[in-house]
Amino acid sequence: MKLINTAYKKELNQVNNLLKSEIIDEALIQELYSYIFNKNGKQLRPLLCLISSSGGSKKSSKRFELAAIIELLHTATLVHDDVVDESPIRRGLKTINSSWTNSHGVLLGDFIYSKAFIMMVKLKNIKILNELSKATNDISKGELIQLELIGKKNVSLDDLKKVSYYKTGRLFEAAARCGALLKENDKKYENNISNCAKNIGIAFQIRDDILDYSNNAKAIGKPVLQDIQENKITYPLYFAMASADLKDRQYFKNRLGSKISKNNKILEKVERLGGITESNKLLDIYIKKSISYANKIDSKNIREEMLNLAKFSYERTK
Repeated sequence: MKLINTAYKKELNQVNNLLKSEIIDEALIQELYSYIFNKNGKQLRPLLCLISSSGGSKKSSKRFELAAIIELLHTATLVHDDVVDESPIRRGLKTINSSWTNSHGVLLGDFIYSKAFIMMVKLKNIKILNELSKATNDISKGELIQLELIGKKNVSLDDLKKVSYYKTGRLFEAAARCGALLKENDKKYENNISNCAKNIGIAFQIRDDILDYSNNAKAIGKPVLQDIQENKITYPLYFAMASADLKDRQYFKNRLGSKISKNNKILEKVERLGGITESNKLLDIYIKKSISYANKIDSKNIREEMLNLAKFSYERTK
């Protein structure tokens, strides 16, 4: 399926050019910064911002600045995530912390965050500043909740849903809401598109967790079963453990936090015990919620773009 139409592809190119113009002259920061933004991510969050702010009688040139801010915030969280998780690979390439050091990752993440807030202030829109400040705080909250869950053998479904919302759904929601805030003052539209985006984001995270239990590291751009090796229980393992007998539950618990060289047995057990099936059922719930909100959006073009993003989040293979 085609994720981005030609018009939005051109707009994303303008956003990326704006990001590149923000690179400062210091050689090391320029090198690190360039390395990060040369990676080909999906850029769904800035895309959401561009979609939600499109059309209307007040189409603003600030759309590109806002989309760039959203991408900066997302990138900073990824850099910090990789440090916390000690991840060696991101999008098929070495992470900052593995190519340089953890210190470089922490400081570069801080630098990108501060760049985003400098650009935010320049927008001179208190509603957007308020939403993005809250979203950034919520994302950090999600990271702390997830950190608390690492190593826990008994994780609740509510815990996982909180992490999915704060870590992923929250910035999707904020990107769409802030884009809507640049248009006419339309509270109904703002609520519908931000709720649609929030549910797409949660679905995106659930799909990400499912893909971690695939058998194709090359396709997804990171090692498979990375979550279980990082001592994390995510949706597929949660559902598998919920229906497992004592022997299988103990088998999974023993492998949490361990390096896994042969994964076929784990994948087979998770599949057999319904981990993937139940995760897909949960994914369906959030996709249906996103579609319900998308169908309330009056603009045909924007509605179709949001439905396309929902379909992509459901079907994506990496």
